[in-house]
Amino acid sequence: MLAAMPQLASTARERDGTDTRVRPDGHGRDRGDACPGALRLHPADDGALARVRVPAGLLTSAQARALAGTAELLGDGHIDVTSRGNLQLRGLDGQKSAELAARLDAAGLLPSPRHDRVRNVVASPLSGLDGHGHADVRPWAAQLDELLLASDDATALSGRFLFAFDDGRGDTAGLEADVTLIALPGGREVLLRVAGTAAVLVPAEHAPDAALLAAEAFLSAVRESGATVWRVSELPDGGEQFALRVAHRLRGGGVPVRPVAGVPPLPAASAPAPGVVEGPAGRCSLYVLARLGRLTAEQLHRLASLSEQRGNGVDGAAKGELRVTPWRGVVVPGLPAAEASARLRELRDAGLVTGADSPWHGVSACTGLPGCARSHRDVRSDAALAPGPDTAASGSGAPAPEPAPEPAPAPAPAPPAETSLLPVHFSGCERRCGRPKGDVVDVVAGGNGYTVAVQAEGSTRERAVPDGELAHAVASARAGRE
Repeated sequence: MLAAMPQLASTARERDGTDTRVRPDGHGRDRGDACPGALRLHPADDGALARVRVPAGLLTSAQARALAGTAELLGDGHIDVTSRGNLQLRGLDGQKSAELAARLDAAGLLPSPRHDRVRNVVASPLSGLDGHGHADVRPWAAQLDELLLASDDATALSGRFLFAFDDGRGDTAGLEADVTLIALPGGREVLLRVAGTAAVLVPAEHAPDAALLAAEAFLSAVRESGATVWRVSELPDGGEQFALRVAHRLRGGGVPVRPVAGVPPLPAASAPAPGVVEGPAGRCSLYVLARLGRLTAEQLHRLASLSEQRGNGVDGAAKGELRVTPWRGVVVPGLPAAEASARLRELRDAGLVTGADSPWHGVSACTGLPGCARSHRDVRSDAALAPGPDTAASGSGAPAPEPAPEPAPAPAPAPPAETSLLPVHFSGCERRCGRPKGDVVDVVAGGNGYTVAVQAEGSTRERAVPDGELAHAVASARAGRE
């Protein structure tokens, strides 16, 4: 039976697994990576935390049921969706880590203990479903996962090293991954980007191999530097030099490489809008979001049931397949279009965000009190009161039901969410765990209340806000009135 690693973290920084300390010279870190995993649990104030990697967000209904059951049996009954499309269990008993590992292993969620924390792969969640994009990148992501599991060298990657596959629509390309592969028109080549704007062109059939070789080039650069480095951006020799190293490594590994110049900056990550996503042949998908990034076990059971009953293996999706997204959502592929609106209403009634007009859309928060010792506030409760007047009922702060969706399905294919409101993220301390990339209203708790900052178009405007004015300040900031 698999057993979890000892819980060695003791400081507040180590306990949440997100320490970001760097050395005084700016080159590398002053400690090893404490990122949590399924075997490497981290103690928090609400119990131990386990992070389950879900490469490319691909989850079977059986795995979803196993996670939901584990959350009910061993955790707090919830499953957190992370900004990398992974899943977290909280409120765990550290003394039952072996039972946790055995349950995850039986569900196929822990194929290699040595590679547990390095399988960080995101991919365009609607790829192959809606007719957009230049290639279906999900098979590439799955092949990369197989290569990672077969690589001894890959076990040296930090738990923060990230791969991204973008099918050309520009969604995951903006997630600031260490290695990003973007499908190009025609589907025959991909743009492999490292270190910001540095890039090379490789044949599409070599995309998974190129991703692994780029990671191996990173590990080689880390060894030569002698520094403790977790991400490509931390390499002391700069991005352009690393890109040359990657090109050399690819050629040595048998991957044809073409240089490319004048690569534009990466776009901001663009999430699809929640709702119905039309596909070919009368089929569609549903995309829903978890409020504040937390699924209840019952919600995950419901999503699994829907994928089993309605998904039928068309349009690149297997029956019983779910796709977890880096925007804290879940895609259910392969539904008959005629049933989509009814199924969407069922998910809305289950408490999921099903439309871009929901006051919960674009609202996220870190764990906050009482789960995190570093937090100044119970930010989830404060966030529940701030999105808008429709989120509170009877003054209790309990979420009110969302407005019923329109009878007609959402336009297809679903574009990135078009909204005049900026996303907002609530953080319990200055570390801002889980804050989304790009323009955002940044709400940070301190000892004397909150600071609300608008980060948009390369500039930041911020001000301190008294407790009684928080909801109004957040609403104004999201609407651009601050």
